[in-house]
Amino acid sequence: MDEHDERGSTMTGVDPGRLDDQQLMKELETIHRTRHDTLLYGSDDALRAHNGRMAQLEGEYLRRNPRRLVAAGRTREGARER
Repeated sequence: MDEHDERGSTMTGVDPGRLDDQQLMKELETIHRTRHDTLLYGSDDALRAHNGRMAQLEGEYLRRNPRRLVAAGRTREGARER
């Protein structure tokens, strides 16, 4: 099988479960960096693909890091204290 998953004509990329931790972080950094432009200027199809890919990558990150560090200021209680 090709390393890219094709559903219809949309290229979704490598299955996030097949990426090592460094590759996953690089993919996440890239997709977050391109988010704003995709939202503002991308076609509906591009935005749908971006949403799907971001959900896949973020889901894999959360699966691998269930006990990730959560900054107190990023919680509801922490936000209220600000």
